[in-house]
Amino acid sequence: MKSLLCTLLMAAAPALAQPLDDALARWDRDEHPDLRSVLVMRDGAIVAERYYNGETVDTLHDIRSAGKSITALLAGAAVDRGKLSADGRIDHYWPAAKGTALDGVTLDQVLTMRSGLAAFDEDPASPGNEDKMDDAADPVAFTLVTPKETTPGTRYCYNSMTAYIAGVTIEQAIGTDLETFARSTLFEPLGIQHWQWLRDTANHPKGQGNLLLRTRDLAKIGQMVLDNGMYQGHRVLSAEWIQAALAHRVTIGDHDRYADHYGYFWYRKTERIGSREIVVHFASGNGGNKIYVIPALKSVVVVTSSAYGKGYGQRRSASILQAILETQP
Repeated sequence: MKSLLCTLLMAAAPALAQPLDDALARWDRDEHPDLRSVLVMRDGAIVAERYYNGETVDTLHDIRSAGKSITALLAGAAVDRGKLSADGRIDHYWPAAKGTALDGVTLDQVLTMRSGLAAFDEDPASPGNEDKMDDAADPVAFTLVTPKETTPGTRYCYNSMTAYIAGVTIEQAIGTDLETFARSTLFEPLGIQHWQWLRDTANHPKGQGNLLLRTRDLAKIGQMVLDNGMYQGHRVLSAEWIQAALAHRVTIGDHDRYADHYGYFWYRKTERIGSREIVVHFASGNGGNKIYVIPALKSVVVVTSSAYGKGYGQRRSASILQAILETQP
């Protein structure tokens, strides 16, 4: 299908534009018509931007679980304001969690998918499976009766329930709605004016995902992370929290072919391009939705895709990243 090309040639990096344009044009002919956009920033400026299959610069796109990484940033905003601590117990902030499997579990353990709960999204029989939680008449009550499976802090197990818990815990700690908090602490400081955040049946914004944003606004989030919490000269989040979120906390290469390590709902992988090794931090969502942050290249890459539930979506985004990295001097 026909794609829309929006390329801004910046004086600081004119040599990058044509190789990037050529790289992104390869996917005009992709056999799967569900790639939506690719945007590349270098030194804080857009150097390439391409939209596919009907997507436009103004389209709000559901980034699925990449929203978990934004929930982690909101946890940082609460920490910066003295409302939360990474070492703090969930039941301290959320009294209803006392006496449940969350009793004694820390925010750090939740943000690293090591809560110990019997929750695994890839197993339909798991008590805390995401689909079961979404179908529950009361997701909060469902979460609070999910049993413990392992000792908290001892095992990484990917599940959306922990990100939902993080979102509710932030709300409990700050005393306001998660989306309202996001508006004042993250979206407005970044100049993000348009978004949609889907809610569960208990009317909580889904801390585990289903946040819809424009591609350029996803890039703003990535740029703020790249700049250690700063955006256009203003402090949005503390550098300490950004570094904590991106830190190598859990080794997951045996579980995830696309990542080596996990931080606070952010992934990390060392990409090998020829003789170079390039560390990439990223948010990741179902279908191949990505915010890639590449410190060594002072770059941010955003990929949006609607290949939900399709394995090729993740493979395609990995290939797009590789193609972009190969154009870098």
